[in-house]
Amino acid sequence: MKLGLFHHLKRCARAPYSTRCRELNPNHSVYVSNSTNPYFNLSLEDWLFRNKNNQEPLLLLYRDDPCVVIGRNQNPWKEVNLQLASTQKVPFIRRRSGGGTVYHDLGNTNYSLHLSRTAFDRNETAKVIVRAVRSLGIDAEVNDRNDVCAGGYKICYIWSLSSDESYSADVLAPFPGLHLSGSAYKIVNKRAYHHGTMLISTKLNTLGKLLHTTKETMITKGVASVRSPVQNLQRFNSEVTHECFVKAVIQSFREKYNIDEEPKYVEEEEDSLGVQAIRDGMEELKGWDWLYGQTPEFTYSVSRTFDWGESRAEITSKHGVILSCKIECPGIDSDVLEKLGQRIQGLKYGFITEFGEGDWQESEGGPLRVREIWNWVREETSK
Repeated sequence: MKLGLFHHLKRCARAPYSTRCRELNPNHSVYVSNSTNPYFNLSLEDWLFRNKNNQEPLLLLYRDDPCVVIGRNQNPWKEVNLQLASTQKVPFIRRRSGGGTVYHDLGNTNYSLHLSRTAFDRNETAKVIVRAVRSLGIDAEVNDRNDVCAGGYKICYIWSLSSDESYSADVLAPFPGLHLSGSAYKIVNKRAYHHGTMLISTKLNTLGKLLHTTKETMITKGVASVRSPVQNLQRFNSEVTHECFVKAVIQSFREKYNIDEEPKYVEEEEDSLGVQAIRDGMEELKGWDWLYGQTPEFTYSVSRTFDWGESRAEITSKHGVILSCKIECPGIDSDVLEKLGQRIQGLKYGFITEFGEGDWQESEGGPLRVREIWNWVREETSK
């Protein structure tokens, strides 16, 4: 490593975040959040996007405690290993932009570049990140498809969604071949942003397990993630840290957009939490209506072999509510199965209540088998 780069990295490692933004306002050009609360950081990003002068560039940098972040139009039951996430106490969060699923932890750094719609250029914003990576002694480039590459490998592969307003990188997953960053884009009336996550020292095993699901029979109308191989930035330069990457991106952003301003460091404290829109945004991200109720329509077909034979169920849900549940089961009267499906219809998917025997009359198959079918459907929708 060159001596100059070594000293640059040493300075980054001990650079304190001391300049705080005591009165939070959207009038600055560079923000660095010292909070690691993903609900706060995503709400801060949205507030800045909505309130910054449309014609002025803005950069936000932050990192989050472990969480899985899905796109606005995605299905959490399809994208996230919810059982493992619950066991490891890793929340999933639905962001406000489209695109695929990513994993956040303190080993990756998130960047968000906001520009006027007329000035926005995906190739140019990608180059801001490329220049930052290069300044850390890592070879990087943008190819003719606006993919960011390092060492001959793609590290930010872009694909468009069905909407003209959002674009996203593939979902990050640790396979051979090397991606270092996932990116997404959002374009609205007068404003646009490019945001993404740069893997520096993230726990790739955890990432892979949390984003691994096997629900091939779940057919969704939402946006499905496309898996891409990933690798940490430290594989190319073991000295790189969050602080170094933050400093490098800020410098690259300043040079590109002629910004002569010190970064404003934001704390999750009274001043920032005093912004009503940020508080409301945090609550919205945690609420059922946003987290589950935004899920596009999907159908899940499942089967299980019981002592009395194989049973099948086809469950259709939209906006987190079960629209229909069609069950086929030998040994149980069709009227009972229809009544069972009707009881499940209208319940929140993933939150089916416990079986109540009092609603069932003695019939062929009886309540015992009905209870087993109910518990099976409840189990399948809770994964």
